[in-house]
Amino acid sequence: MLFNSFLFILIFFPLTLIGWYLLNHFHYYRTALAFLTGMSFWFYGMFSWKFLVILIASILVSHALSLLIREKCPSSEPAAEMNSSSRKWRRVLLVISVLFHLGLLFVFKYYGFFIGNINTAFHTDLPLFRIIMPIGISFYVFQQMSYLIDRCRGKAPHYCLLDYTAYVAYFPKLIEGPIAFHEEIISQFHDEEKRCFNADRFARGCVLFIIGLSKKVLLADTLALPVNYGFEQTYYLDTVTVILVMLAYTFEIYFDFSGYCDMASGLSLMLGITLPVNFNSPYKSATVKELWQRWHMTLSRFFIRYVYIPLGGSRKGRRRTMINVLIVFILSGLWHGAGWTYVCWGLMQGLLVVWDDIGIVSARDSRTESRQRHYLLRDHPLVTVSRRTGQFFTFLFFVISLIFFRSENMAFAGAMFRRLFYFTWPGFLYRVAGKLDIAEIYLVKEALSLAAPSLIDPMYLIAFLLLLAISAFVITRKNALEIATTTTFSRKTCMSLIILFIWSFLSLSQVSTFIYFKF
Repeated sequence: MLFNSFLFILIFFPLTLIGWYLLNHFHYYRTALAFLTGMSFWFYGMFSWKFLVILIASILVSHALSLLIREKCPSSEPAAEMNSSSRKWRRVLLVISVLFHLGLLFVFKYYGFFIGNINTAFHTDLPLFRIIMPIGISFYVFQQMSYLIDRCRGKAPHYCLLDYTAYVAYFPKLIEGPIAFHEEIISQFHDEEKRCFNADRFARGCVLFIIGLSKKVLLADTLALPVNYGFEQTYYLDTVTVILVMLAYTFEIYFDFSGYCDMASGLSLMLGITLPVNFNSPYKSATVKELWQRWHMTLSRFFIRYVYIPLGGSRKGRRRTMINVLIVFILSGLWHGAGWTYVCWGLMQGLLVVWDDIGIVSARDSRTESRQRHYLLRDHPLVTVSRRTGQFFTFLFFVISLIFFRSENMAFAGAMFRRLFYFTWPGFLYRVAGKLDIAEIYLVKEALSLAAPSLIDPMYLIAFLLLLAISAFVITRKNALEIATTTTFSRKTCMSLIILFIWSFLSLSQVSTFIYFKF
């Protein structure tokens, strides 16, 4: 089931709201939580009952491991203060927990990539099985792994099965994040204030959901059509078309993921639960390092907490710090997808972050001028540029890196790079623009087809360029969270939101899945 679907908007979510608040109103708190969990299972099971079985099995195994930790290591003291027997058991259970969840990811996400590369490298003929990856497995596996790691460190309590299941399966964050930690969600399930309906909180949740829905339906899905066609025709594109296709994809993935994050946060806020912020206008960043402090923020903090810091962070010298950063970004690339294109994308992002850390070039930022910056090789940057210059180059590097991210394989990525840097003309510009399917210009298209058919292609090109300009304008404005936090709900604002919702709702016939589903 998708957030941007008729079933979800008209049936599922209204039933969830009514059941959740009604049961809490009559103080059936455990029943309300069980109801919310059941609705989350229904939501996820609509994709496939097999996916639901895998989710439930992972929850039961993880909860059993947590229970085993309590039985074998009853001490509630931190791991450093435990006796040798407790520490030994916690290490064993930590290894089992991590291997179990990484094993799930390997089987469903990386098996084909791993075996395919072995067959290619060693000329073997190991069998390749067609295994469908469950939607959202990377998200709920990381959440459960973080909980069990904290359990083994003595930093997390053992929750009852209902609390733990509700935390993992909570539908607003289940399929595309954010990757929320246990302490951020479970405590809210037991907060009586959050169980009560709050009109202001509900209204701000509506604002978030409407803005997110409009980003997804009106912008991301519209841009997806020329983008998909452009990448399918990589070998036939010219330089100008490559540039426009890459810009379109850069905006598409922005509105797709930020739209989902806004909808997830809005839905959860309407239920009284606050999700951690996962997206904060990353294209306003002046450095790549800042970009990754704004894009998929909960994934970044997961890798910092459970990979970067255990590897030594920045405590073991400059060279080790660089290596740790590169390891984190290569793993981040692999997390996004099982392919060498994702590895190259992650490596490129890691190298750019290391470049920022070296401190040769720095972007001036009035918000951080008063804070001391620590660089790897220099005490002060050699060159300081304006923040706008930093934003331009950060955006440019990110656009280029997305060639790896979006291309089907390395051959397609190489072809896209060749067409980008080796100028060619003409190409598929009109054909790419012609893939737009915008209902709002239907009458114009029909009129031109009768009066001046030769103007239809230029009309689509103008519409494509206008859509890119609108996208660029939107990303420079306040983001959805800032709007939802500061809006005053005047008559004009409410009318604008109603019109935006109706416009988006009527566009649901062109519904598509989210880009991050495949991760």
